[in-house]
Amino acid sequence: MSSFIIEGGHKLSGKIFPQGAKNEALEVICAVLLTNECVKIQNIPDIMDVNNLIQLLRDMQVKVNRLSDNGSYTFQADSIDLNYMDTNDFAGRMAALRGSVMMIGPLIARFGQALLPSIGGDKIGRRRIDTHITGLQNLGACFTYNSEHQIYKIKADKLVGTYMLLDEASVTGTANILMAAVLAEGTTTIYNAACEPYIQQLCVMLNRMGARITGIGSNLLTIEGVASLHGTQHSILPDMIEVGSFIGMAAMTGSEILIKNTGYKQLGIIPDSFRRLGISVEQQGDDIHIPSHDGYEIETFMDGSIMTVADAPWPGLTPDLLSVMLVVATQATGSVLVHQKMFESRLFFVDKLIDMGAQIILCDPHRATVIGLGKRLRLRATRMVSPDIRAGIALLIAALSAEGISRIDNIEQIDRGYQSIDIRLNRLGAKIVREN
Repeated sequence: MSSFIIEGGHKLSGKIFPQGAKNEALEVICAVLLTNECVKIQNIPDIMDVNNLIQLLRDMQVKVNRLSDNGSYTFQADSIDLNYMDTNDFAGRMAALRGSVMMIGPLIARFGQALLPSIGGDKIGRRRIDTHITGLQNLGACFTYNSEHQIYKIKADKLVGTYMLLDEASVTGTANILMAAVLAEGTTTIYNAACEPYIQQLCVMLNRMGARITGIGSNLLTIEGVASLHGTQHSILPDMIEVGSFIGMAAMTGSEILIKNTGYKQLGIIPDSFRRLGISVEQQGDDIHIPSHDGYEIETFMDGSIMTVADAPWPGLTPDLLSVMLVVATQATGSVLVHQKMFESRLFFVDKLIDMGAQIILCDPHRATVIGLGKRLRLRATRMVSPDIRAGIALLIAALSAEGISRIDNIEQIDRGYQSIDIRLNRLGAKIVREN
């Protein structure tokens, strides 16, 4: 287990480039299984979850070549070892990586078979895969479950397009169903589909490969199945969660930072959500400038009641940023109710912030009230453990603004989603030491 030792209280300055989007990378890398031709993907982030998925593809005999240090790879799935899917090694590697669930749609569509073990990932509460299973069953896939080994075996002689109304706008569920439907016979209509920029990017990539998808950017997708797909090139968007993390980090440390190449048009309401916390977010073309803040004040509603920040399906606020916004609110002036609707365990990290002196009331597993005391009371350093990716970066932000030296253990969770974050922040003036 590795740790970060953070000396808080240092202002940061300079410019920083966000990495490629983790969530998009997992989707489009799984999509290379849909064709036997070469697919080139640029701006792939060098992070643990993505690297583990790429290694799993290598183990399946996908030809993978890294072209440069800027995250460009080529993939060619022209000689897949289907027998490898029956091994314990495959099941173990797939189970350790939640993003691998999006392999089953392409595998069923192209090869008529797949395996799905109990999937891991962040410990943030129950994470259903019902949408994946129901959607693929609607297309004609048959699931059998081995309770002893907790593994689904999936087969499909033929996938046939159909109409379906998803029970939730699941991003990974939509991606999985979409990738299966592009090679299905006939027309598939997906209503209540997720429409995040990651899904839009996947649709655009698939269309360049020869798919026929309409309704991109809406929650109603129509897919006309085709017989086969060909190769293409694709570039991954900047990671909106990193952009939001840097905005919050700059505000809490009173730093002036320029965030470069943010993909501003794809950020949705993220900039305005931070503005509601009183943070100056200045757009400069595709960049974001955060000026030095002596303090920032949370807005209230017109009637004076406490502001609520809540997650929602796109174009609402992504749940991946609520942990960051919660920690940012601890050093604001004013109060805010943070409502995490999707995951029942994601707010449990607030006990670490309370130990640091934050004024937070955990109302229930989904809601926390933050009483911001402004810069009058700085957080104090402490020792913490990162429970998941997003809580981990929130705790790192808290430690950077705290008085004294903090320690965060289990930083492998942070490494799963943030590329060389200690090195990149140290270039801006942070004092972070990685201890193995």
